[in-house]
Amino acid sequence: MDIEYVRSRFIKHFDGTTGAVYASPGRINLIGEHTDYNGGFVFPGAIDKGMIAEIKPNGTNTVKAYSIDLKDYVEFGLNEEDAPRASWARYIFGVCREMMKRGVDVKGFNTAFAGDVPLGAGMSSSAALESTYAYALNDLFGDNKIDKFELAKVGQSTEHNYCGVNCGIMDQFASVFGKKGSLIRLDCRSLEYQYFPFNPQGYRLVLVDSVVKHELASSAYNKRRQSCEAAVAAVQKKHPHVEFLRDVTMGMLEEAKADISAEDYMRAEYVIEEIQRVLDVCDALEKGDYETVGQKMYETHHGMSKLYEVSCEELDFLNDLAFDCGVTGSRVMGGGFGGCTINLVKDELYSTFIEKAKDEFKKKFGRSPKVYDVVISDGARRLE
Repeated sequence: MDIEYVRSRFIKHFDGTTGAVYASPGRINLIGEHTDYNGGFVFPGAIDKGMIAEIKPNGTNTVKAYSIDLKDYVEFGLNEEDAPRASWARYIFGVCREMMKRGVDVKGFNTAFAGDVPLGAGMSSSAALESTYAYALNDLFGDNKIDKFELAKVGQSTEHNYCGVNCGIMDQFASVFGKKGSLIRLDCRSLEYQYFPFNPQGYRLVLVDSVVKHELASSAYNKRRQSCEAAVAAVQKKHPHVEFLRDVTMGMLEEAKADISAEDYMRAEYVIEEIQRVLDVCDALEKGDYETVGQKMYETHHGMSKLYEVSCEELDFLNDLAFDCGVTGSRVMGGGFGGCTINLVKDELYSTFIEKAKDEFKKKFGRSPKVYDVVISDGARRLE
């Protein structure tokens, strides 16, 4: 990300002076999909792609914001009724309002921002934007009195209250808490977290984007949640202490098999196994065992494709191709129904794999996939 480019646009669009510069990253999730709403673990890391914003208080109660990438300029006040119409500006407005609810005396400011998180590829460009502004407003107007966890919640509340997205905490959490060379295991029930080393010497982490966006994603997602809740309700008859699938063993699920549909059983089986896979990957990383990490990634893809049924033909094709090329680990990343595969690739196989993925995918589907190399990096911060 280029500070000087953002600064040049800021100077051009405002009064020729400079402000403070802040950045926040997008994220990947190495393993742990559809575990968050089941009380399980997720395992994200911040990446070297994100958002940069230059910000300067302007002495008024009006925010003047310029999106460099969209070439769009918006002004808005800071009262609830001042919400801007432009969807990108609502993220900034929402963060202002959420910070004010937490006692930060936010005033008007000038800002220009740009990002290099690919939109729609499942790397959470919106969380990167929210975290950038939450961190900045805390620094500029709040004397840094809001702690990092609360900053992540500011981003989540912005999504809920101003953008109409009922998201979990993972994306904003990873964007705020990211640490170079580490992934973060977040317990979605207790919100306790722990850093694990991720220094894959001799391997590269690469995302291959199928460029598929499925329209059914939100209704299918809700249906998966209902299946998980139905399985929990059936298990609770004999095990009343059970709160989430996190608390359910395969033995307990087996006992309840007669009380739930075959579909609900499959969904629950995937989640129970996936929660365990996150723990197995953490153990493997502490030993520097990247082969086991890769094996678990393939197991996740199989579960998401065959048990949870949230993959699609394009993602299965990319996963099979990775396996055929000898890639250490590969799986669909994110909720499914499109998006990317995340791949752990040995350096010496990288060029062959990428070339083959592009050629074979284009032959079959008539378009080229996009490829993004990612490096695990630091979270929200002030740059200058």
